[in-house]
Amino acid sequence: MSRYNAKIIENYQLAEDFYKMTIDAKKIAQWAYPGQFIHIKIPGDNSLLLRRPISINGIDVKTGQLDIVYQVVGKGTKALSKLKKGIGLDILGPLGKGFHIPEGTKKLYILGGGCGVAPMRFVGQRWRHLDIYSFLGFRSQSTVFQLNDFECFSRKVFLSTDDGTMGYKGSIVSLLNERLSIEKTDLLLACGPIPMIKALQKVVSEHDIPCQISLEERMGCGVGGCVVCSCVIGNRKQWDYKKVCTDGPVFWSQEVILDGES
Repeated sequence: MSRYNAKIIENYQLAEDFYKMTIDAKKIAQWAYPGQFIHIKIPGDNSLLLRRPISINGIDVKTGQLDIVYQVVGKGTKALSKLKKGIGLDILGPLGKGFHIPEGTKKLYILGGGCGVAPMRFVGQRWRHLDIYSFLGFRSQSTVFQLNDFECFSRKVFLSTDDGTMGYKGSIVSLLNERLSIEKTDLLLACGPIPMIKALQKVVSEHDIPCQISLEERMGCGVGGCVVCSCVIGNRKQWDYKKVCTDGPVFWSQEVILDGES
């Protein structure tokens, strides 16, 4: 983990409640891996003591630029959305354990729900040589973002919205289940809200598909200093608590126990 002073290149609204920020962060861009995140200190407000952990949306190694996509959900992210080009940021990164592609993988399914779509773009950038199919779930058409980017590296993009205003009406996991009944994949990588992850665990278990999931939604401090992100890893007979921010955020789906989560 390293600390850097970085400058904002651009910061603008992508969709309803979603913003994209590009940061000049050459060293982080050089070492970042899909599934990792950065930890941002919000400038200009001393009441915002905790840093904000935000997943990496993409990088450009040549320019040293790094993209994040974040959803405005509280005071911290609201303040982040107001920052202008040229403002400096105090950031830590890259942090966390990212996704891993086992040797021999040829066909890759990637799945994201809501804000969990953001880190999956970096996956497609990094492993675009693979046969990629993308499954993207949003609340409504107004919250859809970066669809064109996914179309650039995907053989096919499957899209769903909860209200049916764009693409398939319903859960993106239901759409995935239909696809897996027709064609399997070597590996599935996913990120999204806990209810989606729980549904996904059931589907990949039934279809016997290896799957890695990012639990980035659960992170609090981002550096292991709190226990907000603790999750249960193991099985019914033998399990232990792990911290999402330092032991993850990426885990194999079958090792994460989410009983009781909503």
